[in-house]
Amino acid sequence: MPHYEEEDEYQEEEEVEEQPEDEDAWAYSTCSGNKKAVFIGINYAGSAAPLSGCHNDVENLHKFITEHWGYEDAEVKILLDDDEDPDTQPTRENITAALHWLVEGASQNDALFLHYSGHGGTQADTDGDEQDGTDETICPIDYEENGQIVDDELHAILVKPLPKGCRLTTIFDACHSGSALDLPFTYGTDGEVEVKAAAEHGKFAVEEAMKAQEGGDMNALELAARQMALVATGQTDAAAEKTKKTRTSPADVVYLSGCRDIQYSADVQEDGKATGALSHALVASLTENRDQSYHELLVDIRQRLVDAGHTQVPQLSSSHKMDTSLAFII
Repeated sequence: MPHYEEEDEYQEEEEVEEQPEDEDAWAYSTCSGNKKAVFIGINYAGSAAPLSGCHNDVENLHKFITEHWGYEDAEVKILLDDDEDPDTQPTRENITAALHWLVEGASQNDALFLHYSGHGGTQADTDGDEQDGTDETICPIDYEENGQIVDDELHAILVKPLPKGCRLTTIFDACHSGSALDLPFTYGTDGEVEVKAAAEHGKFAVEEAMKAQEGGDMNALELAARQMALVATGQTDAAAEKTKKTRTSPADVVYLSGCRDIQYSADVQEDGKATGALSHALVASLTENRDQSYHELLVDIRQRLVDAGHTQVPQLSSSHKMDTSLAFII
């Protein structure tokens, strides 16, 4: 999916309060309470950068969670850019309204679900909480007129208002989506929290820069160069610490992205239909085996993408330190 970059238009009204690390300050959700879901699919038909599989992604994920996970259509909102109803067009206004609706009235042990399939972008970070120096964004159908939705805003709308022990499961099948909810804890294939030292960030940035140069991708090369500059000045570790202190939440938020922040997410053909690589792999994995842990699901999805020839690396993140050996539930 193409890369988009814009000036920062979103500023939080106040500083995010520092959150405690005490385990009693947060709780897992049993997902046994009320269930609500929002699905957003944007193909950008007629634009300079159309996509093909985003509506199919929504159809597949919507069918899967309503048939297997107890979500009722009465508590589901779907925004698609092929709908003639102006209230269900995935405009900036409608998307933010749907996100506010999703978290409104949430309680402990509720289960909320958000799936976004569309373009993702980046813009310069202004508050020092990004290890790569860029905020991640999603692109409404009217982003050229009304702006992209930045990760700081997504966190403020979706994560900050949630009460202790309320589950929000979020799936973003988009480019540059690795940290699009600004969650503080990201997990590797060993099931443990990834703690990347500056040297490792530098090594990864160099590797991505080499790939970008070989492929002639100047946008990716620019992102890699920006990250190398942050490593050189010691800003990556400071950004990670700030995110941990200010973005930890009492809610039970789990996030799965299509790729790392510096990568693209593929729009591919599967079974004769266009689809996002992550969305397809997620449904395929859980259809074959619903009884997986978070760790097992992450490993399986990543392996499916490798087997299909994709280079993107899905990311699993959470709002508090979680035991990834627990059973995946939504």
